[in-house]
Amino acid sequence: GLTDGFWFLLQVTVCAAAVALALCAAGIGATPAARGAGCRKHVRRVTEYGAVGDGRTLNTKAFVRAVADLGRRAGDGGAALVVPAGRWLTGPFNLTSHFTLFLHRGAEILASQDLDDWPLIAPLPSYGRGRDEPGPRYSNFIGGSNLTDVIISGYNGTINGQGQVWWDKFHAKQLDYTRGYLLELLYSRDIIISNVTFVDAPSWNLHPTYCTNVTISGVTILAPVHSPNTDGIDPDSSSHVKIEDCYIVSGDDCIAVKSGWDEYGIRFNMPSQHIVVRRLTCISPTSAMIALGSEMSGGIQDVRVEDNIAINTESAVRIKSGVGRGGFVRDVFVRRLSLHTMKWVFWMTGNYGQHPDNSSDPKALPEVTGINYRDVFAENVTMAGRMEGIPNDPYTGICMSNVTAQLAPKAKKLQWNCTDVQGVAYGVSPEPCPELGAEGKPCTFPEEELVIGPPELPKCTY
Repeated sequence: GLTDGFWFLLQVTVCAAAVALALCAAGIGATPAARGAGCRKHVRRVTEYGAVGDGRTLNTKAFVRAVADLGRRAGDGGAALVVPAGRWLTGPFNLTSHFTLFLHRGAEILASQDLDDWPLIAPLPSYGRGRDEPGPRYSNFIGGSNLTDVIISGYNGTINGQGQVWWDKFHAKQLDYTRGYLLELLYSRDIIISNVTFVDAPSWNLHPTYCTNVTISGVTILAPVHSPNTDGIDPDSSSHVKIEDCYIVSGDDCIAVKSGWDEYGIRFNMPSQHIVVRRLTCISPTSAMIALGSEMSGGIQDVRVEDNIAINTESAVRIKSGVGRGGFVRDVFVRRLSLHTMKWVFWMTGNYGQHPDNSSDPKALPEVTGINYRDVFAENVTMAGRMEGIPNDPYTGICMSNVTAQLAPKAKKLQWNCTDVQGVAYGVSPEPCPELGAEGKPCTFPEEELVIGPPELPKCTY
């Protein structure tokens, strides 16, 4: 069960965030100088390009025309496309550099449910094929490649993937190609996504890939908890990514850090690194609050997780890998987690067997080491730890300190199941398995903060 104190804390946090968002939307609390920081010189409304916000008119040409026109102006002080209140149906479209997509309160961009509106695009080079099916994949709803200085923000408007048609076809095995993602930016830098709600993605929601310097702040992501593969935020072969103050309800991992799939990820060789996740609230009954992998063949390192809440979520910070993956997961630092109704507090697995094709190298074994968990409180827990490395390739350097897992009424009698792992523990309850039983000391967390994104988010009114 959830304690009264926890609910009070959660309500206070939500109320404070709502007040702050309302003040920001009104421009209150921002100095004139701050209000102008990062704001664009050229501002147009999507209605100026012929868009109709009735929820029925297809506006793909209007959005494409708007981005193209503003892209020609963006080099001169930047450009913003404003989406006013209304329901704006459109097929996929791409963004441009030095550009802001700004959604007013009551604005909802609706993804077309006609699959013919979604062109096919090439698979990612670090995956070699589509994630669901071989070959190409459907376009992402909002995309862009080789961009600089992109902002998606507003007064908490909504980007709605209308994913039910995709989920139904996926379950019925009626799709020949991989579903597109709600937002995917490739080879881009200096990205800000803030104060926007994303709902019902066809598959993954936010997928920054081969990107650097990405800030995702104050974002809400919602999908039915049994919708297939609706990951919240998936940094993929990306560096210097900050995810903070987000609320995610998902049918898959709330956050999944990735870096390519088997031999394609090994060859592409672009790790995900220097990633911060803090003040996240996650609900995902069948998946993890934060997953590292399973596609991690380019490597994952320097991941810092702190001050996060998970409610009715299968596991907390989970490591997923397997034979044939190669790559590494190392230098992971986790502290101050508040977990409420969990199947497993700690879960590592080395038996992810999905491969892109038959050429995966069985000798490509992942290196998993330097995983630190401290100051973790969990209640209503079925099992404290399921820790499964790989035979002849153990997961090493695991540290746990100041951990309390309060058991559910129907908790497993065996609280730790450990194979092919090595580590130390300090102040862990219930007492961990012998493989993690060596007496340790408080686990480390880097003292120097990573500098990612601007000192503060732009406070622009359009």
